[in-house]
Amino acid sequence: GLYERGVLLKNAPHLANRLPLVTPLYSWLEVPYIFAGLKLYDILAGKMGIGHSRIVSRKEALKRFPMLKSEGLKAGVLYYDGQFNDARMAVTLMTTAVRQGAVAANHVEALSLVKEDGRITGAQVRDNIDGERFTIRARGVINAAGPFADGIRRMDEPDVAPILKASSGIHIVLDKRFAPPETGLMIPKTEDGRVLFILPWQGHALIGTTDEPAEITDHPRPKEEEVAYLLRHIRQYFDLEITEQDIKSTWSGLRPLLHDPKAADTARLARDHIIQVSDSGLLTIAGGKWTTYRKMAQDAVEHAVKTFNLSPAAACFTDHLPLVGAEDYREDGDQVLIRDFNLAGDVAAHLHRSYGSEAPKVAELVREGLGERLHPDHPVIEAEVAYVVRFEQAERASDVLVRRTTLALLDKEAAGVAAERVIAIMAKELSWDEPRCQAERDLFAERLQTAL
Repeated sequence: GLYERGVLLKNAPHLANRLPLVTPLYSWLEVPYIFAGLKLYDILAGKMGIGHSRIVSRKEALKRFPMLKSEGLKAGVLYYDGQFNDARMAVTLMTTAVRQGAVAANHVEALSLVKEDGRITGAQVRDNIDGERFTIRARGVINAAGPFADGIRRMDEPDVAPILKASSGIHIVLDKRFAPPETGLMIPKTEDGRVLFILPWQGHALIGTTDEPAEITDHPRPKEEEVAYLLRHIRQYFDLEITEQDIKSTWSGLRPLLHDPKAADTARLARDHIIQVSDSGLLTIAGGKWTTYRKMAQDAVEHAVKTFNLSPAAACFTDHLPLVGAEDYREDGDQVLIRDFNLAGDVAAHLHRSYGSEAPKVAELVREGLGERLHPDHPVIEAEVAYVVRFEQAERASDVLVRRTTLALLDKEAAGVAAERVIAIMAKELSWDEPRCQAERDLFAERLQTAL
């Protein structure tokens, strides 16, 4: 995982960055345990390490994270980890794959697997935008459906035993005053043994995460008790009063954990990944985590080459493949955007961090009259809507506001205000009629109230 973190920072410098984190120590007895663990972490990172852990004084810990509860604070441990924009990363992986020759389809659902003489030869799918059903033929089918992997396996073998259990993790987003812009806070062990973190994230404070057994659903909903859990623990470490009124957005995700019937709770289920091939040839990759996505993909494809008797054009090279936006990336790209397109500083910085070397293509659309902000409190602009429709397969308002610009993940109220303008721009780009526009309004409003 630490090696892959280094690869991610190198191949997507616009989306990933190094982040210093402080772990506060309120007992001298914690020092050897925490420090030894983080030193081992440094050693395991090897040449892919991004900074050395060290003990910091009480004074420095408070300087780096001023909102820390000072009473009883003895010292802190400073260490470094990587942080990345996961929604933008998912889209960037798709666009990179397409540039490498892949075909990608958005909003297409697998309905069943096609078999001939007991072997899988493709899948029946449905376009969930227009309802069209069609068949995709293939030499081999890879099941890489995350928490939904067992559902695909049951299409192949209805009685197959599950290999996954799901765990839900929620995050809450607060105003930037709850986290300094350059440092995160990590509590390695709360009262019930979980990890808690408070991170600067896209101009806000991101707080997580819970770890509860969960049902596998398309749009998991944050539970009130999980939100209360996070707020309760934050109050234990902050000198600031935090209430539910401070929350700007909340969302929940599912972790696909490898099933171990002997494990008592989801925190002890495996985070590694496995690959298995069924008798009919369905190749399933399950488990894993975001940090190791590239290694998971490499393992799955190399296994597929052998299983399906394929002839690859080259050996795997993704460990040194710059993702879209990383080619010709320069650290001062935001200054170039300010100079060349007369953009506001925060807008230029946002485009630079979201699109990397592709940002000038977004900025060019400002000259088409798409230079206004979608909401006055955020740097997301109209040009991004047209760009992600034209170049990133955005087909719904939620694609734009959740999966491309992430405005809804940062500030639900702002996203609700922006939705009408987003739908108007998409209607022009995609030739929507009024019934389609109304359907998008209704769908996005429902999503804001429930799943996010």
